[in-house]
Amino acid sequence: MSRYEFRLPDIGEGVTEGEIVGWLVKAGDRVTENQDMVEVMTDKATVTIGAPKDGRVVELRGNVGDTIPVGEVVVVLALGDGDVEVEAPAPAEPEAAPAPKPEVAPKAVADDGPVASAVGDIRSSLPGIQQMTSASPSPPAGSAMGSVSDRPLAAPATRKLARELGIDLSRVVPTGKGGRVTREDVEAAQSRKSEPPRDHTVGVTRSPGIEQERLPIRGIRKRIYENMARSKHTAAHFTYVDECEVSRLMELRQRMIGHGERLAGIKLTYLPFIIKAVVVALRKHPKLNCLVDDAAQELVLRRDFDIGIAVSTDAGLIVPVLRGADRRSMAEIATEIERLSSAARAGKTAPEDLGGSSFTITSLGRLGGLFATPVINYPEVAILGVHEIKQRPVVKDGAIVVGNVMYLSVSFDHRVIDGHVGAAFAREIVELLEEPERLMLEA
Repeated sequence: MSRYEFRLPDIGEGVTEGEIVGWLVKAGDRVTENQDMVEVMTDKATVTIGAPKDGRVVELRGNVGDTIPVGEVVVVLALGDGDVEVEAPAPAEPEAAPAPKPEVAPKAVADDGPVASAVGDIRSSLPGIQQMTSASPSPPAGSAMGSVSDRPLAAPATRKLARELGIDLSRVVPTGKGGRVTREDVEAAQSRKSEPPRDHTVGVTRSPGIEQERLPIRGIRKRIYENMARSKHTAAHFTYVDECEVSRLMELRQRMIGHGERLAGIKLTYLPFIIKAVVVALRKHPKLNCLVDDAAQELVLRRDFDIGIAVSTDAGLIVPVLRGADRRSMAEIATEIERLSSAARAGKTAPEDLGGSSFTITSLGRLGGLFATPVINYPEVAILGVHEIKQRPVVKDGAIVVGNVMYLSVSFDHRVIDGHVGAAFAREIVELLEEPERLMLEA
């Protein structure tokens, strides 16, 4: 019987690691080829990985929540017949017993008041951040700053000050001649004691008596975290906002809904119309269907119209891509939007449906608000934000009437897109949505 080490495969463009979401097998289970073994979440999608061969599970490498690099062993299988020795998961290390407090003079107190106690409680409840929140090391013995001692040398006045301040002299690093603790050493120890401990990695003060929970930034949220920061620090954002009176669009959609449902059960929202308008505007302003290659200092003009559709999910904002929007009918776009959105909300977006977009649309839908300033999906150069349709007073033929108004906000990378170009692009979209019949001729 041979052992087979199954390594985390390359499961998508640019994916370098995956977070274990859940194990579907356990040590000792017999599996068949392609049987689901583990769910892994990458920075793009959650995927289920199957067994590469028939065999018995010998060992699972990693716990739920662990991040595994591509190419690292995740499962060990035993191939062939016969008994197999199953390796049980390593038991958790027992918690270390608290160190005994040093015996001190009756009026002296150990330097571990309520602040230190609160931090200890937080650390013990969050083992994943033990290393991140550990205290700064003390100066090594024999250093220029001296070393601590169980029997510290100090003048009577210094000892009296330490008792009054509640400082344990055995924990004070001496700086005086011959390793003697000075008055300044005691005062410095008091200053450090009165300051709340800090997590020096992120600079967040840990205050006693405040309930809090710390969650690791992983998976999709980690990718969002990194991409948004990169976009804001790289692209020179400017946002153009315009309003769009969409009464005619609403009437056209209402007429088409019945046809779509009758023909193919299509759920027709406003988004297919907006995508068609965006494609027409991108054709007239090709510089916006573009990516920035900052490393090469080049603009990559895209000939395909692959439109990213931002979808809100429990895990965060995911941007699946509607490929070839210029080659699809309105019905095909509506069907594809429904497929991509459903998969994203279920956490089942396929890797091939992510990445490679040339322009992105994000919609706040019915959440309301006036308008927002969306962040560009870098390395793209523009993003369109769509907002709720609301009834507002508008002027038509010299009279004030009730109109159906939707605000559009488009953010551009000002390094690439000049203001007048961005405004012309946005205006083209507005005019197409206000006269949606034009889409039948131009899209």
